[in-house]
Amino acid sequence: MSKKSNKSGQTLGDALRSTFTVGVMIIALIVSWVIYKYVAGNPINFEGMNPEGTPLPGNYLAMVYKGGFIVPILITVLLVLIVFSIERAITLARARGRGRINVFVKNLQNFLDDDKIEDAIVACDKQRGSLANVMKAGLMRYRALQNDPTLVKDQKILALQKEFEEATALELPMLSRNLVILSTIASISVLFGLLGTVLGMIRAFAALAQAGAPDALALATGISEALINTAFGIGGSLLAIILYNFYSTQIDGFTYKIDEAGFSLVQSFAASTK
Repeated sequence: MSKKSNKSGQTLGDALRSTFTVGVMIIALIVSWVIYKYVAGNPINFEGMNPEGTPLPGNYLAMVYKGGFIVPILITVLLVLIVFSIERAITLARARGRGRINVFVKNLQNFLDDDKIEDAIVACDKQRGSLANVMKAGLMRYRALQNDPTLVKDQKILALQKEFEEATALELPMLSRNLVILSTIASISVLFGLLGTVLGMIRAFAALAQAGAPDALALATGISEALINTAFGIGGSLLAIILYNFYSTQIDGFTYKIDEAGFSLVQSFAASTK
């Protein structure tokens, strides 16, 4: 009954998260197109109120508009990066729970030393983080195994380790979820930027290849398209790499703390069990 409800709940959660991801991308694309077309492409940004003409001197919005149709794609990538960076920050903040983790782990160890398992479980309920969830599952199993006369010591230790591993396996995916989006953005942002750069250079060389005097406006437009896309692509990729490494480091440290707390729990159980 419990396993079925957990499985159905997990399936529903995965469906909602997939819907959220797709929804964010669609909304980001719409917002990006509006920004590109009606903000950057506003006629007041150009000489003669003509978006197809020359940008006003020093008007960066007009320069962005001259980056071409790749620009809204790059803006979409940047918005998706911002949204999922905020989502990861919120998720990891919830995973840390209330108070300092080091203090929480130390308090748990004191409870274990005094065999106050129930008090330790109450502390986990108050902390409400991923580490607390894992430790609570282990502590409940800890007390049940202490009162189980049918198993020998080695069997009890293995059962406790298995309980801890299962609880950890349920929590860790939540910590690393959507990191793949950040790593993907780090790659595709540069690729989209390079695509825009190539298209812009093609336009620039096409203007130079015309018979007679080169079309100065077409040449400038092509160069602007190349440079704007390059800047957006490299900037988005740089930000994605920094954020990915930052969150990965946090997750690794958090995973280490969970493993360390679980090891202490098993060692305490082994020392207290005959």
